[in-house]
Amino acid sequence: MYIPHTHINNSNQKMHMPLYWLLMIWMVLLLNGCTTSIDDYQNAKPKFDLFKFFEGKTQAWGIVQDYKGQQIRRFNVELNGVITDNQLVLTEDFVFDDNQKQQRIWTITKQADGHYLGTADDVIGEAVGYEKGNALNWQYVLAMDVNGSTYHINFDDWMFYQNDNQLFNIAKMKKWGFTVGTVTLFFQKS
Repeated sequence: MYIPHTHINNSNQKMHMPLYWLLMIWMVLLLNGCTTSIDDYQNAKPKFDLFKFFEGKTQAWGIVQDYKGQQIRRFNVELNGVITDNQLVLTEDFVFDDNQKQQRIWTITKQADGHYLGTADDVIGEAVGYEKGNALNWQYVLAMDVNGSTYHINFDDWMFYQNDNQLFNIAKMKKWGFTVGTVTLFFQKS
């Protein structure tokens, strides 16, 4: 919808700038209110168990897309998860399409109320995850190296459990509230 900066040509009445900005703020709030909540998956089956799925060996492959949806990278991941009490140590070994290798080691702790806290060397602070039904939503900030500069990127990371052997993952990457990219993965138990 296009709204001119100075007026709306409806019955030749001019719109005052404060009214224009009020409409713009209302539209932004309306669009932000259209987000998915983890509670939307409360009754979705089969029920996801993060620790059970990632215990042992798992393989994954995925793509990174820029803000326009253009694929900019492809990668494969070998994962190994070890559980001790209420903690999962998940080692991810990435190999990108340009043969770059990267390793991330997550330490994920299940809290008494059922949510998760996760840490890794390139995660700023802690990742917070909530699991309901067949879904898990992680929120975290990742320090990403782009051409020698480090950027702190917010991740809205969703995992969707398909069955005992398959899991889909889609993560929106945001900076200053704008989506700058998307990561899509498919996990397969070994």
